[in-house]
Amino acid sequence: MNYLLRAMGLWVWGLLAIAISVSLVSVSYRTISAYRPHSAADAATHNAASGEPQDAGTPAGVMPMPRFADGTTASSGRPVISKVIGKEMRAAQKAMQAGQWAEALRELEAARSKSPPTKYDVKTIEEFTGVASIRLKDFNAAQTAYEAALATGAYKAEELVRIFRLLFQLAALNKHDTAAIGYGTQTAENGAATENDLLIMSQLYYQQKDCPNSAVWGDKAIAAFKEAGQPPKEVLYQLKLQCASNANDSGGMKAALYDLIRLTNKSSYWNNLIRLERQDERDDHNTLMLYRVMFDTHSMTADTDYIEMAQLLGDAGLPGEAQVVLEKAMSGGVLKDEHKERTTRLLNALQARADSDKNGLAALDAEATKNPAGQLDMKLGEVYFGAGDYQDALTALGRGIGKAQLSQPDEAYVYLGRTLTAERDPAGAKQAFAQLKSLPNISPRVLKLWNLYADTLPETASEPL
Repeated sequence: MNYLLRAMGLWVWGLLAIAISVSLVSVSYRTISAYRPHSAADAATHNAASGEPQDAGTPAGVMPMPRFADGTTASSGRPVISKVIGKEMRAAQKAMQAGQWAEALRELEAARSKSPPTKYDVKTIEEFTGVASIRLKDFNAAQTAYEAALATGAYKAEELVRIFRLLFQLAALNKHDTAAIGYGTQTAENGAATENDLLIMSQLYYQQKDCPNSAVWGDKAIAAFKEAGQPPKEVLYQLKLQCASNANDSGGMKAALYDLIRLTNKSSYWNNLIRLERQDERDDHNTLMLYRVMFDTHSMTADTDYIEMAQLLGDAGLPGEAQVVLEKAMSGGVLKDEHKERTTRLLNALQARADSDKNGLAALDAEATKNPAGQLDMKLGEVYFGAGDYQDALTALGRGIGKAQLSQPDEAYVYLGRTLTAERDPAGAKQAFAQLKSLPNISPRVLKLWNLYADTLPETASEPL
């Protein structure tokens, strides 16, 4: 088990390295450059009230120029820029309106050297610096500027919510994980965190190797996505999977893989889940059931799995289906050179037995029809299924289930569901698989996997299977 977990852990880590980098793209230049400082609205309102012209063409994210005065407040009670930095701030504003961001920064640096600035002067200089830095994609400088603006204490309570979120995004983008976590926590406590913000918090804690807190924020993100009517992001469950793998927690890995399959139905997740489930299975009947799920979900990748499944099918008296399995392995290019001779011999032996079964189908059908028990009908249905004769398989399986007296009723319902799936009747297949939960002696592991498989089937035949 430990070897398997380590092997899977390497695979999961490679997958996560991609997923995390993609997810953090949500904190990007486009997102942050759309930010418009909240004091801009106050400034624009003040300008309108004072009769000063409005900058209708001001680019998004550029703060309209507030009114200048000798004091620190206008008659309206709103703060204004002092005359100490008036010349430089007008020049900076003009440069920003022209898209000359570097020039704006030079004027802002000149304003920063003036004294004595008011608290509002410093806040405005730093906010303008933050906007210009974002436009120049210097996100470290932008973070520094907005942190300096925050340190002035000039923000109102309602403004702090948005500045914390902006700083959270900047710190995350700059990979300042500890700072980002602090700003993100404050953003969430103020009710301003989006589902993507919560996702990034989960990632940040994961990158700090803090899996418990990553899980807490991941669960918050999952709940937020669902509340918003959106499917949760795949990376949220990948983080859970990697944390469980790091802890050698096979139960946690299985739970994450079940969620990932429900979300994506990817064959790679099916493969890893079934490999995990198979480790503790010692019963051949149940092992074959697990292989059937793997085969039907197109998640079988190892030639040894194809070979073992074919051998188990042959031992169960189903050479026709075993032949199909081996032929798929050979045509799919998964067969290793060292296994080709052995596999060819096995295939030839199975094909001879399958041909014999096909020649005896009419006699078996007649015998099964007369028999009051359903066991022969079930066997007949399985043989028809292996031969690709799904209509006759449905007839035989339905007849056998109706008669009852089956030694392995789980196989009857599994083959009924598989046959209906092959016949593009997903609704009927779901109903067949649903009958498994009423069987008293079915393996819980087998039941859970087939239920999961049924959940991934489309609702209608028009959807791809």
